Amino acid sequence: MVNSHLDKIRSGALARAGALCDAQVEQAANLVAEYEADGVETVRLLFADQHGILRGKTVVTAALASAFASGIGMPSTLLLKDTAHKTVFPVWSDDVSVGDMALQGASDILAVPDPATACPVPWSPHSRIILCRVLDRELTPVTFSSTQVLGTAISGLQALGFSAVMGLETEFQVFERVDDGLDHRQATMPPSAVTTRNINAGWQFLTETRYGAAEALLDDIRRTAQQMGLAPRTVEIEMGPSQFEFTFDPSDPMAQAHRYVLFRTMVKEVCHRRGLHASFMAKPKLPNAAANGWHIHQSLLSNDSGENVFMPDETGALTPEAAAWIAGLLDNAPTSCLMTTPTVNGYKRYAPFQLAPNRVAWGRDNRGAMVRALLTPGDRASRVENRVADSTVNPYFALASQIISGSDGLRRGAQPPAPTASPYAEDAARLPQSLIAAVEAMEGSALYKETLGESFVTYLTHIKKAEWERYLMTVSEWEQDEYFNLY
Repeated sequence: MVNSHLDKIRSGALARAGALCDAQVEQAANLVAEYEADGVETVRLLFADQHGILRGKTVVTAALASAFASGIGMPSTLLLKDTAHKTVFPVWSDDVSVGDMALQGASDILAVPDPATACPVPWSPHSRIILCRVLDRELTPVTFSSTQVLGTAISGLQALGFSAVMGLETEFQVFERVDDGLDHRQATMPPSAVTTRNINAGWQFLTETRYGAAEALLDDIRRTAQQMGLAPRTVEIEMGPSQFEFTFDPSDPMAQAHRYVLFRTMVKEVCHRRGLHASFMAKPKLPNAAANGWHIHQSLLSNDSGENVFMPDETGALTPEAAAWIAGLLDNAPTSCLMTTPTVNGYKRYAPFQLAPNRVAWGRDNRGAMVRALLTPGDRASRVENRVADSTVNPYFALASQIISGSDGLRRGAQPPAPTASPYAEDAARLPQSLIAAVEAMEGSALYKETLGESFVTYLTHIKKAEWERYLMTVSEWEQDEYFNLY
């Protein structure tokens, strides 16, 4: 059977166009044969959209070889939606496009499965997941798609002679679901938020008793992540009610981004089956809820020596590469916020004295600073941690922003200011205070236009402006309380 699958995939449009290399063709054929032998019934072919949300189609195993041969068509509007899943580009007009890619008529894009990303679905053992790249109808990579954006950033860093290593911490909450939100009147766009209650009272950071109470749930999540190959490293009780943290082994950026979209999806699906609701929202509007951060640990390896170029000598002074990288992260922080803090809600996390940054500064092992330097002589794990992002990120865009910013610092030989011991002091520049401020910062960024193309900047800011405009037109509780009785 492997040979017949091999012939079919090798003669397909994707292999003929070079969208699948010979090694991928062989791996795909072996995967199809393996799934048939193991009785796998369905395969979920998924890609990360502009918000880092997995979308796609489920095929029966008998159709998988065809998907590897020709791809799977999906509406291009999936790339044109805001966080309410509303298409915010005029697809019924004659001239809608992003760059050179025409998008009128809700025409097709092509999802191309990457056999190297195949993984089990432990909560649904008859099924598997394969992540996909996105091509246009001419079998050209979509330049503004998630994996392509990160790939562009990685290639730019490789050209400078370095490879990035990234580690992640992600915070999230798990609540008991009181109301599914499935009443007809709640089926709005976006749907009404479900009603929840806490599963613990919080405010006992890293205590054993809190871990013991949540152990069955956390074991379920941790074991599932391990079975999927997501490489979880630690499982932690976080500060707030019902709040937890997982960290992941350091790896190359693309693998780390793949892990995170799979992890976030898995947590939500596993919890839903338990009657729970998992949320990675930056700052939930719930009494006493804490904000959720997404901390990016990053170091550089020399492509020549394989050594960590951030590791300082015995003096402890910053290496030239570490200094330039930190400076690049700081100099480009405002223009990168749209990639690290992509929602209206995320900017409400930037509050002083809350273990989240609100200013552009770096410090040595200082958790209030935006960039926390963990650089020790002789420590091959020397790295910097950027604490600016929240858990709603598209990880491909967020990690790309770090690489693009740091690479800019390397190219310029940039130098950072002195480290701060007072990260909330008012003498440092503030991070953007709203989504629209971040949009405007990116619109003015020559770096992002040069690196990712002006069409990408226009594309992303258009989507985020649509979300901001919807937000502005919503009457808030603050407005009701402020004006309803007064006037």
